[in-house]
Amino acid sequence: MKIKDGFILREVAGNFIVVAVGEAAKAFNGVINLNGTGAFMWRVLEKGCDKEGLKQALLNEYNVSEEIADRDAEKFITKLTEAGLIK
Repeated sequence: MKIKDGFILREVAGNFIVVAVGEAAKAFNGVINLNGTGAFMWRVLEKGCDKEGLKQALLNEYNVSEEIADRDAEKFITKLTEAGLIK
């Protein structure tokens, strides 16, 4: 899976936001706020990976258990899928 074209992550005044640009802006209004971990996962998904790859990236970057990494990866993917941001 991968983040759909037309969505970009920006850091503004220490906050991470996702905005739609171009054609994507016609169908998606608003912004998404992410914390640092969310921004990290977004960047991983921009390159493309599956849930296991996202989980592994979390394990490599943060000092968390496999259970927490799996839960966080699943939750993030679900939220982005529901918002229509993943292809």
